Amino acid sequence: MKNIFTKCAAGTVLATGLLWATSCEKDFGDINTDPAIVLTPDPKFLFTHSLNSLETYQGTEWIWENLEQLLRFSQHLTTDPYELSTNINSRYSAYYSNILPNLVEIRKQIDAKPEKERFRNMRAATYVVGVLHGLRVTDMNGSIPYTQAIKARDEQNFTPEYDTQKALYDTWLAELNESITALSAGSEDQEGFGNADIIYHSDWAKWVKAANTLKLRIALRYEGQDKAKTQQIYKEVADNAIGPIVEDADQFAYLDPDWGPVGGDVDYRSTRFATKSIMTFLKQTKDPRMVIYFSPNDLTANALDSLKKYKQALPAFIDPADPQIRFQGGPADWTTNPTVAQYYKNPLNAGANKYVVMSTINKVFFAPTRNGGKGTFHDYMITSAEGCFYIAEMIQKGYGTGTKITGTAEDWYKKGIASSMRTMNSIAQAALSTTGLSANADAEIAAYLAQPQVKLNGTNNLERIYTQEYLNFMRLPTEAFTFVRRTGYPKNNSAYYPRDAFNEAIPRRYWVDEPPLGTNNANWLKAQTEQGFTPNDRTATTLNSQRLWFDKNNPAFGQGN
Repeated sequence: MKNIFTKCAAGTVLATGLLWATSCEKDFGDINTDPAIVLTPDPKFLFTHSLNSLETYQGTEWIWENLEQLLRFSQHLTTDPYELSTNINSRYSAYYSNILPNLVEIRKQIDAKPEKERFRNMRAATYVVGVLHGLRVTDMNGSIPYTQAIKARDEQNFTPEYDTQKALYDTWLAELNESITALSAGSEDQEGFGNADIIYHSDWAKWVKAANTLKLRIALRYEGQDKAKTQQIYKEVADNAIGPIVEDADQFAYLDPDWGPVGGDVDYRSTRFATKSIMTFLKQTKDPRMVIYFSPNDLTANALDSLKKYKQALPAFIDPADPQIRFQGGPADWTTNPTVAQYYKNPLNAGANKYVVMSTINKVFFAPTRNGGKGTFHDYMITSAEGCFYIAEMIQKGYGTGTKITGTAEDWYKKGIASSMRTMNSIAQAALSTTGLSANADAEIAAYLAQPQVKLNGTNNLERIYTQEYLNFMRLPTEAFTFVRRTGYPKNNSAYYPRDAFNEAIPRRYWVDEPPLGTNNANWLKAQTEQGFTPNDRTATTLNSQRLWFDKNNPAFGQGN
């Protein structure tokens, strides 16, 4: 990958810096007179740059959003509550500076070729990448420029309109459908990206599977507004000859051995701890992912002896007979139970020794390069488990099956769990972190699936599917947060997996900053007004109550049906 990036660096100057709508006319003058600037960058290198840019902006996102906000809002972890920083939303700028411009330039160059049909598949794959990141942007921002975006250089359009979220979904569905048709039409005469495609190496069937899985993401976002549309989209995927990503070998994975977005900032401003809800369920079901997601506390046998020697009692919420005593979680919102929350930062004292009793997130799993670590951060952006759980969820809800998607909800549920465990274990192995599966992985997964608390029982099947879908999203925080918004799960007072009490107002979206005065203010204001947003209001209560289009009819947090 390093060699590819070095080669493409010069070729991406044009695409990354000059195609976004805020470019100025002076830039165009410079580019037309400077012979050192490459005017026709190689599409292969542009594609590499876009794929690489899906990942490389995420250092900021992991620190300021995922670990500090989104995973706390979804209750996968807990940490000190901080304001929603102005450092959030790097996904937005990354889309328009480093991802979308390159994809548009590739299409433009291909369309100008006399033999453009030979590049059909290369062109089609660019839309899959654009939709993948575009969903991440609208998931938190709602209306964004798209159909008129990236037209400053060719059409002198510096004031693109903001497409509504529904218009984005419909546009992206059309683009994905066209891409699926093109990519499925055969590849005998087709040019490819070769190794410049750092995800699939121009395996077009895998690009089709990625496109179909993105269609499932859109289908479920549509559900709160139009279940008939959800049914239609799902049926298209269920009947597609190639289908979505449901096998581990087809996952959309970024596997650069030199990449590490988090590092020492994994604890930036506050340590991240396990919540009571997630830890309780992982312990009850003896989930192999527990030791992958979280680290043990200090309560070893020797530590317990030392505490006993110094007559230091364990906190009341810890059972001294618990065989998994080294894994403890606490309140997601610290204000709801300060008696327990005090132990996040206050260890137990035994003479000169101090023992931390709460479990933190597994820092090596999330930040393998921390403290000079030699592990690798692998990012699976679309997982096979996700596809399997979506199918299980849709079958359970009565959306049916198809010619490609057959079987029962239970079949897909089990397949999703197995895939999730294998994938998380693989991520842990690459990170040189604690793993949850041994050489007997198949038997360990089978034992997990056989537990009464895991098996579908005909009583709360959907909640069980939701719970496993939720657990799988630990490494996809935007998907995790979208999941809890659209479903209202984990559910308050559930007898199966109860959500922790939470008093804090949770923002259900981000704000989109107003453009500089004299640029695209009118279109920005129009989009804010159409969505029912108070312009420039960044308060949590407003961001909670003024929802995105896909979210308007969804249940409140913890109020799932």
